[in-house]
Amino acid sequence: MWHELAKAFCLVLIIEGILPFLYPNRWRELVASLAQADDRVLRLIGFISMLAGAVFLWVIK
Repeated sequence: MWHELAKAFCLVLIIEGILPFLYPNRWRELVASLAQADDRVLRLIGFISMLAGAVFLWVIK
């Protein structure tokens, strides 16, 4: 199980690194705008992201 978890973590790092690598200026602007966002908005974004991940895992399983 730990091996699969390590693989998943590596994939997360690769996927999260794509935007800053390809579009560093846009990524910086996005991070700056997220820093000014309300906590409620950030929680909603996080919830939607988790829900989408869970649904996607369910679909591919």
